[in-house]
Amino acid sequence: MAGRRRLQDRLAVLGGARPDLLEAAPGARPRFAALGGVLLSTGGLAVASASFALHMALGVWWPFALVLGLGWGAVVVNLDRMLLVGMAHDASLKRNLALAVPRVGLALILGVVVATPLTLQVFHKEIDAEITVMQAEAADAYRQSLEADARFAGLDELQERVTQGQDVVATGGQSDPALAAVQADVAAKQSAYDAALATQRDLEARAQCELDGTCGTGDPGTGDAYVQARAAADAQAGVVASARAALDDAQDAASDAESRSADLAAASLATDSAELARLTAELDRLQAAFDATNEGSGGILLRLEALDRLSDHNATLAAAKFMLSLLFMCVEILPVLMKVLLNFGPPTAYDKLASLRDSGDVDIEEMQQQSRRTVAEAKEEMLVMAEQERLDRQKAAIRARHLAALAQAQVEAEEAARPVPQPAAPVDEPVQKIWDTGPIRLARSAARTIRPPRRPAGRATSGV
Repeated sequence: MAGRRRLQDRLAVLGGARPDLLEAAPGARPRFAALGGVLLSTGGLAVASASFALHMALGVWWPFALVLGLGWGAVVVNLDRMLLVGMAHDASLKRNLALAVPRVGLALILGVVVATPLTLQVFHKEIDAEITVMQAEAADAYRQSLEADARFAGLDELQERVTQGQDVVATGGQSDPALAAVQADVAAKQSAYDAALATQRDLEARAQCELDGTCGTGDPGTGDAYVQARAAADAQAGVVASARAALDDAQDAASDAESRSADLAAASLATDSAELARLTAELDRLQAAFDATNEGSGGILLRLEALDRLSDHNATLAAAKFMLSLLFMCVEILPVLMKVLLNFGPPTAYDKLASLRDSGDVDIEEMQQQSRRTVAEAKEEMLVMAEQERLDRQKAAIRARHLAALAQAQVEAEEAARPVPQPAAPVDEPVQKIWDTGPIRLARSAARTIRPPRRPAGRATSGV
């Protein structure tokens, strides 16, 4: 029972209660203990939120993230407690609203900050899948931007030139498109030669069958028909020889052109291949660097963007996200909201005692301050009176010395002006000195009476 009481007292103090007032108003202990428990709940949510945020955003190791999360939880609990302690009970509705609005607003901001990482953690599987899609889209977009870059604008054309050069070198120049006219001439000459040769063979066959008598006139032997057929075959042989010569010339020209084309292609292929390799390597390097950055960009901002995209495409997920965020925010603003609602109600015994104790402390402090002020004024007055007395004594001494000096000067002046007296006859009575008159004796006696005894300067000062 005692342990439970101590736990309630600690929670009540955490909730903003004063231990001295709890002893006088024990009925307020459960209320403040409940507030302290709510503060611990918000602190626990803040610890979990900060730990998830650090792990997601920075990849912090879980134990270290938990330690940092505990620090953030302590900060949130302290802020919430500050908001609670600063809201004393007030009967005025306007003052309560003026106190409540900024505190609820600050609690709401803290609630949003705390709820965001928790919401992301709840939907982390869906967010991870969407991030994969987003990263692939970003990689494709970056690849297209590189291809449209001026540095790589002629890459496709260069690739075609390299491929064409390789074909030209591999075929010995025969696949060069520039040799199409020469190759067409060779093909034409070859067709003409084949046609002339076929005609010659046909004429030779006719002359032979005419000689054999198997065709034509049917009479064997060297008759007129055979002579004509032989003459036609011999004339066609000249045409075949001419076509063959033209074909040989065309083939020689095509061979020379193909050789030159192969040499030129081989010479330019090395340069084009080196440039193609350089541009391709640069393109691959940039793409690899972007892919490495893109794959490692799973921070909070990207996760928030992925969650927004999922919410746009899925109404159910959007509703679940909204309700979950609202739940976490409500838990965060619950302590301040409870305190605001309690302030709108009638003052409790604890509130009345707190007001009385505070006003009594103020009255006591004012009385003590007034007493200290009165004592200080009395001391100052005593110091002034003592100093005034010391000054008066000094003035009297100075005045007495001044009178004595004047009297001495007068006596000396009178003695200087008086003639030398004649010696008188001796008498029995004591002779009185001529300068020892009554007023002079009185002045000397007054000077001896008024003159203060000499004292050390330190004692005189301390006496004042």
